[in-house]
Formats: sequence, structure tokens, C-alpha cells
Amino acid sequence: MPGAAAGPGTVWWEGWGDPADPAVLMVNGLGDQLVSWPPLLLHTLAIAGHHVVTFDNRDAGLSTHLSGKVNLGAVRAALDRGAEPDVPYRLSDMAADAASLLDALPVATAHVVGVSMGGMVAQTMAIEHPARVRSLTSIMSTTGDPTVGRPNADGERALYRAPPPDRDGAITAMVEAAELLATPGTFDAAAVAAQAEWEYDRAFDPAGKGRQLAAIWASGDRTSALASIRCPALVVHGSADPLVSVSGGRATAAAIPHSRYVEIPRMGHDLPEFHWPLLLDAMLHRFAAATPA
Repeated sequence: MPGAAAGPGTVWWEGWGDPADPAVLMVNGLGDQLVSWPPLLLHTLAIAGHHVVTFDNRDAGLSTHLSGKVNLGAVRAALDRGAEPDVPYRLSDMAADAASLLDALPVATAHVVGVSMGGMVAQTMAIEHPARVRSLTSIMSTTGDPTVGRPNADGERALYRAPPPDRDGAITAMVEAAELLATPGTFDAAAVAAQAEWEYDRAFDPAGKGRQLAAIWASGDRTSALASIRCPALVVHGSADPLVSVSGGRATAAAIPHSRYVEIPRMGHDLPEFHWPLLLDAMLHRFAAATPA
């Protein structure tokens, strides 16, 4: 069931499963769209008795896109000298978008699951909107502390490569970036290319991705604030993640009281189906530990 929810901007969302079941809000990563989630993963959560809600973050997919290109070099320079960077929004605004979507559905509380940047948004939501978060799952994410979760050379190449202006070139670049981040031995070039074509044709906005990255940088270190989280929390990270190194996941788990940490050997910055049984088992156990709505 797709729909558009009005708030500060339009948030495009889709639902899986019975709306009467406990809600699971899925928050996606940098530049990703709701169609980036593997449908079978969402379906599995739904048949386990959950109403799964996916949505496009601002500046991605069919949700509101801002205008103007952020000067990331200027943002980084401002942060390096301790100044306030000039950015259109921060992770707090993205977390407020997610809370506004729950208002519109309406859903009082949800199990909030975030991947990569989505994990940062989910963490921020648990910090700033704790009454809306029944449980928190932070996957392949980090705390905002610049000394942890740093990318390696492959991660930097995937993150900072500017896509060519033409469709074919942009899709090729998306596939090459995905290969750099993939779990070793699991990359399927044909499947990734088909997905990249779908996402390009649905919505392609490299400047929007830049604005999201600026929001991450400008939001700073959440380590101290993560100590305020009281809901059941699960932190999952791959040991071979090239984009957000495993130190980011370990630091996140250490910062959140009573969190459960699951480190998946050899997993990169993706969600290969091979690892779903472990991931889903850990998620469903955390959901079950939450206080009923």
C-alpha cells in the first residue's frame, strides 16, 4: 500500500503486512530509496506478524527534494575549525520526518530499524523521540564520533565518486560502487544493474545525496546522547564493512545501555540473503523484548 504523508515536506511510504500488527519502521541509507530494501526481507518481517513501513528519506526517491548543491569541502572546513557549517538540515530533521510519518499513518510507536545513515537517523529518533520508538535496530552504522566507523580506501571510492551525467554512465558507476561495498563472494552484477536501473529511473538526485551527507557531518557525535536510550536496542555490523568500519558498530553498542551486539563475520556494507537468518532472528528477539504498545 503506497501513500504520501504530508509534514514539513512530502514523505512517500509503502506498507507491508497488516496495519493492525505492531509497526516496524525501516529507515534507509545514504541516497537509497524504499525500493532498495529486498522485498523478501520485508515480506518475512510481515509474515512474522509485523506491519512493515518503508519510506523515502528527504532528498531521495519520491519524497521532497530540496534544491541547491552543498559545498561539502566548505562543510568539512567549517567543522575542522570548530565553526557551525551551513547545511540545509541535520539528522534531527530527518528523524522528525520519520516521527511525522508515524503521526500521519497513524502509528503511536514502532520498532525502528535503520541501515547505515538510516541507523544514524534511527539512533537520533530514539534519542529525541523516545516515546515513538519501541525498539531500536542500528545496522552497519556509527555514533558520529569521527574516530570510529571510518571508511577504507574502497569505501571512500564508493562514497565520493561523482556519477557521470548520462544514464548509462551513472548506472555503471552505481554498480561499481555496490561491488566495492559488497560482502565478498556475494556480488551479483546483473541483479545489481537491474536494481540500479530501477532506482535511477524512479529518482536520481546526486545533489540530494550530497545534502544528506552534509547532514551526517553537521550532526556531530551522538556518543553521550546514546546513553539516554532505554528501549531494547540491537546493533549489527559486518566485520568486513569497507564504508563504515566495524569500530563504528562496536562503539554504538558500547554507548547504548544494555544493547545487544551482533557482529557478522565477513559481511560488507550490504545485506546479503545468506546472512538474513541471523539478522532476522536477532531483530525478532529484540522486538519481542520491547514493552507492548
